[in-house]
Amino acid sequence: MSIYLYSYPSLYINPGGPTYKTAMIYEHLRQLGMDVKFFDMWDSSLQLTEDDVFYIFTANISTYPLTSNLVQKGIRYLVNPIFYSNHQAGRIRMYRQLEKPFKKLFKRSISDYDITESICRNAEKILPNTEAERNLLVSAFDLDKDKFEVIHNGVEKRFAQADPGLFQKKYGLKDFVLYSGHLGPIRKNGLKIIKAMQKVNAPCVIIGDTLKNAEGERCLAEIERSGNITYLGWIDHSDPLLESAYAACYSFILPTRYETPGRAALEAGLAGANIVITPKGGTREYFAELALYPDPLDVSDVVQSIEKSLNTPHNTKLKERILQKYIWEVIALRTQNLIEDLQK
Repeated sequence: MSIYLYSYPSLYINPGGPTYKTAMIYEHLRQLGMDVKFFDMWDSSLQLTEDDVFYIFTANISTYPLTSNLVQKGIRYLVNPIFYSNHQAGRIRMYRQLEKPFKKLFKRSISDYDITESICRNAEKILPNTEAERNLLVSAFDLDKDKFEVIHNGVEKRFAQADPGLFQKKYGLKDFVLYSGHLGPIRKNGLKIIKAMQKVNAPCVIIGDTLKNAEGERCLAEIERSGNITYLGWIDHSDPLLESAYAACYSFILPTRYETPGRAALEAGLAGANIVITPKGGTREYFAELALYPDPLDVSDVVQSIEKSLNTPHNTKLKERILQKYIWEVIALRTQNLIEDLQK
């Protein structure tokens, strides 16, 4: 049996959580001796069998054509939907009912929600990142609970040994507030994060790329007006400077509109930072009582949480929790057991 990994075509154009997760699943399942491959649609010699399994990351229009063809060929697939909405399940169900006459009128047969439901319903197993994601999918789309198994996101153990010295020597900064993530996507809440940073009496650092859109331009303009924010742009995930930044900061913040669950915050927590993170998207399942959870749309609440975090002594509880539950060796072993169960 071969396991083929697949996600949306632009996975490496705009790197993010799914990019990292597919790479780590690939690497760690191979270390466990499994026959894992990245699906290559250009491989004309490809010969799939009914014993093969696909592992799909994201359940949306970008992965729908492949999953539809896998169903027609009788080839099984697992899906990590990476689906979350700030709308409650009941609102999603209501929206889908309201759109039915319009689909009929305009002869549009399928919507985004229909695609997500179809991909999940036809999957052998559905592997959400959080219990919150599972509950939303079950309730919004009336899916079978027995098809679900939560497979958490993971982090590399290397962040536990991160050395703050590299970053401190290069930039002369320590005990600062750090945000690492994209600027520009509305979900990332960049403008409100920057406005909160401006009100904090501490140096702040932003690591990440900026999309070439109106939101990204506004973020950069706000940073230019800030006296306490250092913007470093993109640092590659494999660069030791990134893990050093996590270790050098005092508090890591990720008050976005939602996270499932916020890989960068897990990495920073493993490096020893205090964490301020959105409460939306299942983050409490990972960070429990070991983080602060402000309302991401309330700048004052974010500021208060950051200041509280800066005045809270560091401890090792979150680091120990992550090492026990969320490193890739643990996640990969659970994934291997699940895949091997399909053969029985």
